[in-house]
Amino acid sequence: MNGTVVDLLTGNARHAERFADRFDEVQDAQHPAAVTVCCSDSRVLQDEMWGNEQPGQLFTVGNIGNRVVQLGEGGEEVSDDVLYPITHAGTETAVVVGHTGCGAVTGAYQALADDRTEPEGIEHSLRLLAPHLEAGVAALPDGFDTAEAVNRLVEYNVDQQVESLVDSERVPDSVDVVGAVYDFQDVYGGQRGEIHVVNVDGERRVDALREDHPEVGDRIDRIWEY
Repeated sequence: MNGTVVDLLTGNARHAERFADRFDEVQDAQHPAAVTVCCSDSRVLQDEMWGNEQPGQLFTVGNIGNRVVQLGEGGEEVSDDVLYPITHAGTETAVVVGHTGCGAVTGAYQALADDRTEPEGIEHSLRLLAPHLEAGVAALPDGFDTAEAVNRLVEYNVDQQVESLVDSERVPDSVDVVGAVYDFQDVYGGQRGEIHVVNVDGERRVDALREDHPEVGDRIDRIWEY
């Protein structure tokens, strides 16, 4: 057996031992408190970033660029994997989580700048992502290197994904939508692995967010207020 798989199964044995008595209440149904939409990246630990060790607490969705949209028959629409817990499991909180140094945002940024191409599967995801970033790329101040531009566009992308959820007729008004950035590159000045709230229900002004949500005011921040 591949050594990596052996290591994974060994880790799973430890997991099964720790979690054996934690599935009783969710064996037959789930009612997650939140759906999180994160980027598919080995450095983004979807449950661990929240300190979650309770099955059934979070409905985790991962894809290239933490997108909440897919292409349907009528064009772009909110993705079914995001809608599922909202529609069928009573979930009323959606959290879109971007991350610093995002490769998907980098790829979309480069594609907009120089028509870079990727393999078809990746290209499909970037085609969904790039239109949401186009105005943000145009609004970037001069003088940023690629890393600085990308981390600002990470916030911009989160804003766009939040907007897609807030504006969608498929998402009830009762659902709270939060946008955040997971930082492991020391961009926000906190500890590595901290989550910084950048948007709540479409509001992205830091002062307004801190006034509205003082209980988490120290976790609200942005590097780009455009």
